[in-house]
Amino acid sequence: MPVPDLFREGLARGWKTYNGSQLDSDLTLHADVAIIGSGAGGGTTAEILSAAGFKVLIIEEGPLKTSSDFKMLEGEAYTSLYQEGVGRMTQDGAISILQGRAVGGTTLVNWTSSFRTPAQTLEHWAREHHVVGHSSEQMAPWFEQMEQRLGVAPWLIPPNANNQVIRTGCEKLGYSWHVIARNVRGCWNLGYCGMGCPTNAKQSMLVTTIPATLEKGGELLYLARAQRLIIKGDQVTGLECQGMDPRCVTPTGRTITVKARHYVIAGGGINTPGLLMRSDAPDPHKTLGKRTFLHVVNFSAATFPTAINAFEGAPQSIYSDHFQWKDGTTGSMGYKLEVPPIHPALAATLFARYGESSAEHMAQLPNTHMMLALMRDGFHPDSRGGNVQLRNDSTPVLDYSLTPYVWEGLKRAYHSMAEIQFAAGASAVMPLHSDARYVNNLSETRELIDSLSLELYRTRLASAHVMGGCAMGENPHMAVTDSLGRHHQLRNVSVHDGSLFPTSIGANPQLSVYGLTAKLATQLGKRLENP
Repeated sequence: MPVPDLFREGLARGWKTYNGSQLDSDLTLHADVAIIGSGAGGGTTAEILSAAGFKVLIIEEGPLKTSSDFKMLEGEAYTSLYQEGVGRMTQDGAISILQGRAVGGTTLVNWTSSFRTPAQTLEHWAREHHVVGHSSEQMAPWFEQMEQRLGVAPWLIPPNANNQVIRTGCEKLGYSWHVIARNVRGCWNLGYCGMGCPTNAKQSMLVTTIPATLEKGGELLYLARAQRLIIKGDQVTGLECQGMDPRCVTPTGRTITVKARHYVIAGGGINTPGLLMRSDAPDPHKTLGKRTFLHVVNFSAATFPTAINAFEGAPQSIYSDHFQWKDGTTGSMGYKLEVPPIHPALAATLFARYGESSAEHMAQLPNTHMMLALMRDGFHPDSRGGNVQLRNDSTPVLDYSLTPYVWEGLKRAYHSMAEIQFAAGASAVMPLHSDARYVNNLSETRELIDSLSLELYRTRLASAHVMGGCAMGENPHMAVTDSLGRHHQLRNVSVHDGSLFPTSIGANPQLSVYGLTAKLATQLGKRLENP
């Protein structure tokens, strides 16, 4: 029996949407609140404000794709659902950046891992970055609200073999491990979360907050790039958007002008600073786009004597924070250990080989395991992240440098991952580096890791988490917004996304964005009711 397409059913009932690629003339839209971005921050904000009685307009650069469109095919999903057709990278091309670009944002394509912001991170923000009101105790009810709203709970089904490796290896070594909470309801355990959920089990913004907003009379504009805020004095008087072609590559020449009382920017850690830069937003202390963080990721591959089939089952269900806070918040770089699913195209990209070598790696894909380490950047003076800049065509790009401090963390992570993989029964391990090979014992693998020249391009690096660039905090000399996301210089502009984070958070960020923006949106609603 086919799964109902809940979004298309809503459209048939009369939900109000606009397709920016199909406009035959320019368009002007009006709303109480215009929300730029439809991911975790924008979707959460939209539902809360529409429930409070405000007319909300959600603006999304990418296309509208629903469960009927999700065929679990990498070739279709990556090009249509990800930023820059899955080609987004740092300015130097050394780090791949996976971010969603469709209605639902990255919540549409993430692997469902849901963590509250670590207490150590929140304490660091309060102590070092003048953030107030967001302690663990103060945030707990907001996290609980969003966990209930989105079905966030520890995954009770036994882990797939890919995740079991972390559990087995950590148990044998005496390292800590835990079960990951996932935002799913009625999950079929397919394993293709990164390509859009065909069963509507993933509680992304596409099937939760955006439908709730549209049911309340909210509106959705998609395939429309927010190009420029029109600023007069200390407030925004309008927003200019470009209609985009169906592939979201080329502007159509149509302009959509949006008029609203308040503007919420929720485009993420690269696009939000980019919009403010294109708009010549006030930036008296040169903080905009600075201190943008990635959770830089490196990888360790392993072969096992039995099948792993890392392309099926819940992508992430076990993690280890054993190496996350060992030296405190500001000591040597900590990292979280998880696994990625490895479908064929993603695996081929990660191995980055060609010819016979590539064929050999792909032939043993069923018996291949992959582990990743999320580097917790931004807490140490030698980990300042990167800067968002504008290219010549006004699109944003992240310039991100790796310091010796970060490289040292990456090397330790290679050692930790290899140790766990061998403890779990791996036949051979290979750090993903252009000079590495599979080695069949731990001592030789350690020698190999120590011999590698850790440098850009030779070391396989990626990230799916972009944070910072519009840091929050009460000191306007250090932050773009205050602790409630209110722009320090623009009266009717708020930022509600991960760009608010003064550092990375040390965990997959979606629940951090949900909880934080639930609080900020609720406070914004009260201010709009009583200006």
